[in-house]
Amino acid sequence: MRAVIVPFLRVLKQRAPNIKVAVLAINENAVQHQLEQRLLDFALVTPDFHAPDIHAKALYDEQYVCAVRHDHPIAKQNSLSLEQFCQLEQALVSYHGGSFSGVTDDALAKLGLSRNVSLSVQNFIVLPDLLAQSDLLAVVPRRLVSNLPQLKLFEPPLAIQGFTKTLIWHERTHRDVAYRWLRELMAEACQ
Repeated sequence: MRAVIVPFLRVLKQRAPNIKVAVLAINENAVQHQLEQRLLDFALVTPDFHAPDIHAKALYDEQYVCAVRHDHPIAKQNSLSLEQFCQLEQALVSYHGGSFSGVTDDALAKLGLSRNVSLSVQNFIVLPDLLAQSDLLAVVPRRLVSNLPQLKLFEPPLAIQGFTKTLIWHERTHRDVAYRWLRELMAEACQ
């Protein structure tokens, strides 16, 4: 959300300073109904979301990086070995809550490896603060942490599949000039 909403709001407030915006956490199981019922105007999802009467626009492709606090014991290194990566205590994001595995673990399993995940959080927003105050490592979207001086970033020591952030909206607003302008503004802000 930080990678999309912050730049979007910056541009939006310059061009439409009196507009009001409500930013809500979404549940992908309910988002189609919320769009149909005008409870949401649009939503940010990953491209595997499909539903009738829903339009989509890819905003950007995202890659993962490994992040630790700037003075973490490994912060002086230039790279991270696969062995170190598997041994270091880690945090991950579980959107549905409570899971201790994700796309990184899928990639590790293909190599017959696993990692040491000790913390699961439900969204990426709290992760930078947690990392800055601990010895945890996390695999996070690059845009989320690229400008945070309290964190040191490493390329992952294995291939981890990234994702595309996608904007979706309902057919009811597809041709509406004002909604089209907002969607185009969001796409522009993400570039």
